[in-house]
Amino acid sequence: MSFGRMSSRTRSDAPINSINVTPLVDVMLVLVVIFILAAPMLAASLRVQLPKAQAATPQTQVAQGDMLMLEVSPQGEIWLQGAARDDAAVQQQLQSLGQRNPQAEVQLRADTSVPYGRVVQIMGWAHAAGLTRIGFVTDPLPQAPAR
Repeated sequence: MSFGRMSSRTRSDAPINSINVTPLVDVMLVLVVIFILAAPMLAASLRVQLPKAQAATPQTQVAQGDMLMLEVSPQGEIWLQGAARDDAAVQQQLQSLGQRNPQAEVQLRADTSVPYGRVVQIMGWAHAAGLTRIGFVTDPLPQAPAR
């Protein structure tokens, strides 16, 4: 009974001239898994054009339980922690955060085209929930080139 190359002793010294695709397939499968896991994170982000301010500073790290990120899209939609929510859900989240920790910070990222009334409305909800620490997230002004 012969099994492939084992039966022929004369050709065993010849090099194997085929490509081993197993490592290539392994790498491709790992990349597919990475893209599958990363795609929802990329799709769930909201692009807002933040206002620019001269005194803007980089955000400091705040404990996740002590901070609530609210983003307001140009259309006035509110995104809470990366997901679009209706007004009632946002008010409920603010109420529960205010009851848990009245010193928690609300970080408000509003697009420059959002009407001022919408921003004031959200601030009113936070104040009614007992939250007084509201941070307005801005982008720094571009630095002028040195002369």
